[in-house]
Formats: sequence, structure tokens, C-alpha cells
Amino acid sequence: MAAPFLSTANTFLSKSSTSATQSSFELYPLKQSFRRTVTLCKAIDGAPRVTKRDLSICLVTSFVFAVGGREQPNSSAANAAILEADDDVELLEKVKEDRKRRLEKQGIINSSKKETGYLQDLVYKLSEVGQAIEKNDLSAASSVLGGSTEAEWVKKANVAFTKLSSSPEEKTEVDTFNSSLASLISSVTKNDVESSKVAFVSSASAFERWTTLTGLIDELKGL
Repeated sequence: MAAPFLSTANTFLSKSSTSATQSSFELYPLKQSFRRTVTLCKAIDGAPRVTKRDLSICLVTSFVFAVGGREQPNSSAANAAILEADDDVELLEKVKEDRKRRLEKQGIINSSKKETGYLQDLVYKLSEVGQAIEKNDLSAASSVLGGSTEAEWVKKANVAFTKLSSSPEEKTEVDTFNSSLASLISSVTKNDVESSKVAFVSSASAFERWTTLTGLIDELKGL
């Protein structure tokens, strides 16, 4: 079985100077008063219909009372609480919409076994090409690539790309991959080792980003 081609790309990348920044987030637990919440929410509980927004505003406003001790919150604090409640409702709706899209995408993947097979073949091809380039064996890399973007395995990969790409971001990564693949084939044909390595890293990285966006990264072996 061919070795994961992305590890080969990472080997090429590790030889150049790179830097990255990381950010960390700290969550601070918040204490809320249950008794105050019950008191503040009585009016809403007695209403004919309670909406998610009502409950959210109630809970957030009760928090303002809790952190303020015995002092009444000023109008600006109350307004801020209502705005935060609206944000919470919008966030909940966004989470629900994102989940719906993920389920739809997974349904498409499950019904695209043939196309997934085309992509699995692409992974193996790129793995072989990466190993050949790492050994400076561009003749072997050329025989795997097929000499042009009209090779059958490239055409089949693009059939899969077309079916499984829905968002603009996914389509952009497909364009980047195809452009990088064309550069890779050209560099290998010209027997240019360094340019071949750069083009290989570019094409492998674009494909990895595409599989991440589409949710296929866990479906394909060798990534």
C-alpha cells in the first residue's frame, strides 16, 4: 500500500522556514441565582406561549441581577442582556443550519461510492508520485502522472470533484488543485526536481483542504 502522500508533502515543507501563531481561549464559569431566575421568569411562565427568545432574555437578564448583588441593573446593562439573548438565539439557529448541511453532505457522500473510488485512486497516484519525487526519480513520477491532465485518472477525479463540491470554497480548492497538478506534470516533464517538489506540495495541500471542507478526509485511506 502506498504511504500517505501528505506526509511526503510535509517532509518537503519542513525543509523551508515556516512560522505559525496559535491562540488559546479561556472559559470562565458563570454563577447564576436559581431563585432570582424563577422570580424574574414568572411573568413569562404565565404567558400563553413562551418563545425561545423570551426564555433566553429572561435567563440572561436574571444573570445581570445575580452579578449585580442587591443593586438594580441600570438600563444599559438590561439592554445589553437583551442583545446578548438575541445573539444566543441567532447562534442556536446557525448551529442547527450547520448540522443540517453536514447531514445533507454526508448523504451525498454515502451515495457516491463510485466517485469516492476515483478519489481513492487519486490518493494512491499522488502517494506514488510524492515518493518518486522524494527520491529524485522524475522518470517514475512521470509514468504515474501519465504525461498530461487528460490522463484517465485525472478526468475521473474531476468527475468526483464536480459531484461532491457545492460551496465556493470547495470549488476554489479544486481549481487550485488542477492548476498545481498541471504545474507538477510540466515540471516533471522538464526534469525540474525543485519545481516538481513545490508543485507537488501545492497540489497535495489543495486536495487536503478540499477533503476537509467536504468531509471526505475521514473517508479516504492514505491521508
